[in-house]
Amino acid sequence: MQVEAPARLHLGFLDLDGGLGRRFGSLGLTVDGLSTRLRLRLAKTAIVEGVGEVARARRLLDTLTTAWSLPPVEIGIEATIPAHAGLGSGTQLALALGVGLARLTGRAASARSVAQLLERGRRSGIGIGAFEQGGFLLDGGRADDLEPPPLIARLSFPEPWRLLLVFDDACEGLHGSSETRAFGSLPPFPAELAGHLCRLTVMRLLPGVATADIGATGAAVGEIQKRVGDHFAPAQGGRFTSRAVGTVLDWLEQQGVAGVGQSSWGPTGFALLASESMAEQFRAEAERRFGGRFRSLRFLVSRARNHGAEVKPG
Repeated sequence: MQVEAPARLHLGFLDLDGGLGRRFGSLGLTVDGLSTRLRLRLAKTAIVEGVGEVARARRLLDTLTTAWSLPPVEIGIEATIPAHAGLGSGTQLALALGVGLARLTGRAASARSVAQLLERGRRSGIGIGAFEQGGFLLDGGRADDLEPPPLIARLSFPEPWRLLLVFDDACEGLHGSSETRAFGSLPPFPAELAGHLCRLTVMRLLPGVATADIGATGAAVGEIQKRVGDHFAPAQGGRFTSRAVGTVLDWLEQQGVAGVGQSSWGPTGFALLASESMAEQFRAEAERRFGGRFRSLRFLVSRARNHGAEVKPG
């Protein structure tokens, strides 16, 4: 069995106040060219090996084996999404492993049920949506029932648009207990701001994606990123986790690029651009300007992925 699960960008929360009964509400975009790839087969003894995330995969396998009484399996990890970079690596590894093993052993298990079993999707449902469908995603926030937030909107992202991704290999985003403490330390989120972000999403961002209006889409993404980034600044040391990534994004804004931001806790930054040629021009110029100054930076031009994970025999 072969499974390939895509990375995603987390573009921001809409309502950290939770006054209407649901908290968070996440915007996400599935990304092509960055994925976790696994090969799974039945074996005489359990084996987990590969290029990365071996220890985490073993822990997930132990949980699944106990819950499902699985026979021994061999798991080969052929590629991984960069960990703790704001790209959803943990959720995609968990879903790839759980859904792949369910198919391999003839078990009926959805990505959502796997996420619950492996304790993924507690704050955001866009990782599940990226695995199942891909595209541009909006979830409806978490209620008090501890189930993953429901996906309430999914749109295909315009094919010509591109993403310039900015990585900082010397930096990690908050995760685990540090992330939990950070959420607990944040100031109250104004209900008025939550209302504004929801209106901005429904009346500008989603229509912008649906009509391929990059001006409206970029302006909405950029404003959401600024508002949410400033709210999280006390926990991550500023609007951006990585000073180097922030410097590049500030420069891109000065060049007139509106849709820039940080995915989740970072450090990965992104910029939304109208075409591949434009994205490649900015990539080359960014490497020239900042590559020598910040040697931990990497740049990648990618596109959105309008389909989810691939699970197939082999």
